[in-house]
Amino acid sequence: MAEGRDFYEILGIGRDAKADEIQRAYRELARKLHPDVNKDPTAEERFKEVSEAYDVLSDPEMRRRYDAFGPDFRRVPDDVSPEDYARARAGASGGGNGVRFTTSFGDEGIDLDEIFGGMFDGGGFGRSFGGRGFGGARRDWGSVSGADQETELVLSVEDAYRGGHRTITLSGRDGSRTFEVDVPPGVVDGQRIRLRGQGGQGSGGASPGDLYFVVRIAPDSRYRVERRDIFVALPLTPWEAALGASVAVDTPDGEAKVRVPAGTSSGKQLRLRGRGMPNPNGAPGDLFAEVRIMVPAKLTDAERRLFEELAAASTFDPRRQR
Repeated sequence: MAEGRDFYEILGIGRDAKADEIQRAYRELARKLHPDVNKDPTAEERFKEVSEAYDVLSDPEMRRRYDAFGPDFRRVPDDVSPEDYARARAGASGGGNGVRFTTSFGDEGIDLDEIFGGMFDGGGFGRSFGGRGFGGARRDWGSVSGADQETELVLSVEDAYRGGHRTITLSGRDGSRTFEVDVPPGVVDGQRIRLRGQGGQGSGGASPGDLYFVVRIAPDSRYRVERRDIFVALPLTPWEAALGASVAVDTPDGEAKVRVPAGTSSGKQLRLRGRGMPNPNGAPGDLFAEVRIMVPAKLTDAERRLFEELAAASTFDPRRQR
């Protein structure tokens, strides 16, 4: 996460921004900062910040948690309410350790540091402290919660589009481990899939950390993916572009038809609404077919004659159309 920076600030939007405002702000910034376009050494890091901010704020549930818990939204357990969290923070800022409140586990109070790994005591996430745990027994000072771990999960555009179940084996110094991962349809580059309790082992009876698979979408010769929007080249003949046509275009979900208006020029983008990456928590992305007018590399005698007739009859001059 972009430490110390607010996601709304990163995107340049207000906290009451609607979904379309969030998407529009992201697209504008992504176009400016994408490493393929912007060669400024800082652009890639800023692009990652913008992408992370969009990932969170475009997902209604993640945005709700971010609004409630701020930078700690990934660390706070699911059963902790914003009210309990606010009281816990207020107590921690005034009295240090030993702040306790009740959760759905039962009536027994729970030590704040036990839940949040000492984040209110300057120790950072993943560290554990002495104090009372769920059973009320005092823990050893030597117990340390397991560290969160992460690894990349490379997916093709089609696999990211469809999602599905995957069996993944990771090798390390201590041997190999196999994990069952459910990839949700429409995952985007940089999105993290969490496997609870599958990270580093804790010591002294402390809980293990989590394992995160960070999605990376592999480059594809057919598709360019920008968040949930997909871009694909659409080759057209000169007569299709001039007269208009209905032609087939490839998408990760199979072939689709796109209507080409008469008088379409190269570079024009034809949008197929909702045919981009799926979004389980909101509106899907769009697919943009980018027109490329192609001509035969070698003309037949008949084709050459017809093109010569067109050249003689037409008064069109694209260099004067400015």
